[in-house]
Amino acid sequence: MIEIPAFLHWFALLAQGPGRAAAPTLQLVIKVMDIVVCVKRVAATDSQIKIAADGKSLDPAGIEFVLNPYDEIAVEAALAAKEQFGDSTVTVVTLGSADAQKELRTCLAMGADKAVLINDGGRSQDAFSTAETVADYLKGTAASLIFCGKQAVDGDESQFPPRLAELLGMPCVTEITSLTLEDGSLVAERDIEGAREVVNCSLPAVISTNKGLNEPRYANLKGIMAAKKKPLEEIEAAAIDPATSIESLSLPPARSEGKIVETVDQLVDALKNEAKVL
Repeated sequence: MIEIPAFLHWFALLAQGPGRAAAPTLQLVIKVMDIVVCVKRVAATDSQIKIAADGKSLDPAGIEFVLNPYDEIAVEAALAAKEQFGDSTVTVVTLGSADAQKELRTCLAMGADKAVLINDGGRSQDAFSTAETVADYLKGTAASLIFCGKQAVDGDESQFPPRLAELLGMPCVTEITSLTLEDGSLVAERDIEGAREVVNCSLPAVISTNKGLNEPRYANLKGIMAAKKKPLEEIEAAAIDPATSIESLSLPPARSEGKIVETVDQLVDALKNEAKVL
């Protein structure tokens, strides 16, 4: 809350004319929101995946890494909230290696104000250790609205947003497809099996975003140039052991070659005797 300077107060008194009761001090209320978006660097879904020599991880050679697609939706939602509330800031946060700076710069080019890289040196993480680490950082901030993508397309676990909310003691609404921000609360819609659910939630809160909520903006040249000057803070991640570990990774078996048939009878015979689906 910001008080209007005294000389403006006297202008208000003069405007009332003589004999009028003194007006109370004028006050201008400005809504300020600290908005955080949690993002992740993932392999592009159209990449040619290879298993690393350890049999437990991906070989990064030849893989294109990008901002998680669901996190793009979360960034767009945060920027829309900033535009609605005016004097607000959007901070993007990720846990990962120094390579993740590229994805953070992408968020800054889209319009985020600052970025934080919690550098773990590329250590293996799961939803437990990631949520614990990010929550430790966010507890030292004044975040009033935290956006996350509903899931990362590499692990597809959907665990991080509710875990983070629990650690921060905040309510959580997941997989939203519509969002209306109000004074100190929000109304969100989410698709459930056979229906649509409308949820009212107080702030601060953790929100996870789904397809259909918005169409993420592209970073233009002006945004890309501005992103180079925006702050990107790097801090060292605490050594928190994951609760789970990957024992092995394997690619699905190669598909057999297709077979061309010339008649319906041959097709029926192949489905019945070879594919055994009839």
